[in-house]
Order: sequence, then C-alpha cells, then structure tokens
Amino acid sequence: MNINIFFTSIIGGLFVIFFLFEPLNIKKQDFGEIPVFELEKFKLIELNEKGLTTVMDGVKGVRYTDRYIVYNINYTDNTKKYLANMTADEGLYEGDIIDLTGNIKYSREDGISFSTQEAVYNRKTNIVTSPGKYIAYLGKNKVTGSTIEYSNVLDTITSKQVTVNYKLKERK
Repeated sequence: MNINIFFTSIIGGLFVIFFLFEPLNIKKQDFGEIPVFELEKFKLIELNEKGLTTVMDGVKGVRYTDRYIVYNINYTDNTKKYLANMTADEGLYEGDIIDLTGNIKYSREDGISFSTQEAVYNRKTNIVTSPGKYIAYLGKNKVTGSTIEYSNVLDTITSKQVTVNYKLKERK
C-alpha cells in the first residue's frame, strides 16, 4: 500500500468524522436544593445539662443544611416556667425561629391557649406572633382579635381589634 493513499484515507476519515458526527450535547440540569435527609413519623428530642428542653414530632420531616420542614408538627418547649405546646399543619424550623402555617393551636400548661392560621415562634425570646385573626382562651375567658403577640416569659399579650368575653366571678 502506498503511503500517500494511507494518509489520504486517514485524513478523509477524519473529515467525515468532523463534518458528519455531532458532539455530545450534555444539558446542565438544576435540581434545586437537595435535602440532607428525610424522616417519616419521627420524634426529635433536645436535651441540655438541665434536662429535656424541646420535643418535636411530625408525620414527615425534611432536613436541609440550614432548616427543617416538618408536616403535622407537634412542638413542645420546656425551657421556661410553663410548658408550651404548638401544633400545626406545617412548620419551618430555622435556627431559633419556627414558622407555623395551617390550623395552629398554641397552649400552655396554665390554661392559656389560642388558635390561628399562621404564626412565628422565636425560641430565644419565647414570643409567638400571628399577623392573622385568632381566638384565645384565658381560662374561661374568650378573646378574639386581628393580630396577637404573646410573650411566654413576660406573660403578656399584645393584640389589635380585640373582642373580649370575660366571665365574672359570682359572690357567695
């Protein structure tokens, strides 16, 4: 075989490859944020040197690098004088802030409770705020309003557009 024919066939083959074959087109896909792990029917218990501080359970939990998303959240805080419990359809737990949405019920062991549709609980300050309508019960007394801010430490409630049904004690 002549060397010229050999190199001509090699060059011809390379031209065929160059013009007829397209390079592989790899599309870049964005998967968004990927969770670190997911849990189903779980209970998270937090302890410190004094004992049990918080208990959180839910039907489903998704842990990202900076937050938890919990469905059917049941959160109990035992860090202050009174035990406080919150339940909601969904909770976003990020740092010291718990953002709750859907059928929220807050109750404290001394009889204070309220329900609303959205609320934010700050673990550091122990303050629950809700920008929407709520119904609260203080013992047998009923309070309704357009917004609420409740401090578990100071034991104060701040609210707007309030309607109160107060039960007076009967004299004996």
